[in-house]
Amino acid sequence: MIVTKNITKTFGKLKALNDISVSFNKGECIALLGPNGCGKTTLIKSILGMVVPDKGSIEFNGRSINREWLYRSQVGYMPQIGRYPENMTIANVIEMMKDFRKDSKVHLDEDLIQSFDLGALMNKKMHTLSGGTRQKVSACLAFLFNPDVLILDEPTAGLDPVSSEKLKDKIILEKEKGKLILITSHVLSELDDLITEVFYMQDGRLMFYKKLSELKADTGEEKLSKAIAKIMVA
Repeated sequence: MIVTKNITKTFGKLKALNDISVSFNKGECIALLGPNGCGKTTLIKSILGMVVPDKGSIEFNGRSINREWLYRSQVGYMPQIGRYPENMTIANVIEMMKDFRKDSKVHLDEDLIQSFDLGALMNKKMHTLSGGTRQKVSACLAFLFNPDVLILDEPTAGLDPVSSEKLKDKIILEKEKGKLILITSHVLSELDDLITEVFYMQDGRLMFYKKLSELKADTGEEKLSKAIAKIMVA
């Protein structure tokens, strides 16, 4: 579904992506992992068309994304830090996004709006919201248009334990529908029940990309965090 071929991106002297070739397919829930500054965010932004690689190519459903933008309607993106017009209410922001899309064929997915009980907060302005509530709004918007691909950057950061579990349940539900889901997180314990594959980067390079079951078998560990620790010190 998403294929990158030898993509490289340099910012000054920093090579953020170094010859990355990979295929991400439907039905996979992939953890994009690695230390800070390893290139995860640059890879995500390249897939979204927000960063243009210096070399290489990216395809979405068999077509190059170069100079394309319509494919983004099939992608739901939840940034690590959501930035919205501060004087708009939650309702304003959601309606604004619906107006941008204006696609009557899309079946809106408002499950998280209900699950997070945001209905009672719809008239709250964005500048009055806690970080956790802003994170809930970002999650709702990522899932709202029922996309085929979900890219979730530190999705549970700032969420209380109950809300975090609700979001994880929603991710599992969407995975079971056969969607492609990419997740970054530094809280590896939250990924054990979610992911099917592990994509690990360091210094702009792909270190390994394998199924979670294979990683566990290779390391003899049942927890993702311990498996990653063992393979990186080997």
